[in-house]
Amino acid sequence: MAFTAAGKSGPLAEINVTPLVDVMLVLLIIFIVTAPMVSMPIPVNLPQPTDFVPPTAPPPPIELRVDASNQVSWNGQRVAVSSLQERMQDAAQANTGNLPELRIATDPNAEYDVMAKVLAAANNAHMEKIAFVRP
Repeated sequence: MAFTAAGKSGPLAEINVTPLVDVMLVLLIIFIVTAPMVSMPIPVNLPQPTDFVPPTAPPPPIELRVDASNQVSWNGQRVAVSSLQERMQDAAQANTGNLPELRIATDPNAEYDVMAKVLAAANNAHMEKIAFVRP
């Protein structure tokens, strides 16, 4: 600490270096303790690569369209809403591990109930890639 002479008052022009020395000593101790640990090798068993399977091309997407008259079309062919889940499950089984993308386009005047049934069928068929596109 800095002390002033008796009778003198005013600001001190000296810098208090005690906190700086404390921090430097703590850092020195940390480096002294951790340096031996860094130099010792740590054995790690990493998995070795096996036969590389090249990625397969994704299957063509499924285009679903719900029009203003609440009719659903699957890639341009009209289908009943009740048969959607079965068709989606067939498509998922045909492309196991590489599910096709389900692209849904809906007319703004279509009823919400039909769209909810389409989404429920997709959920029940475990479709993972669902996209909403503009008609």
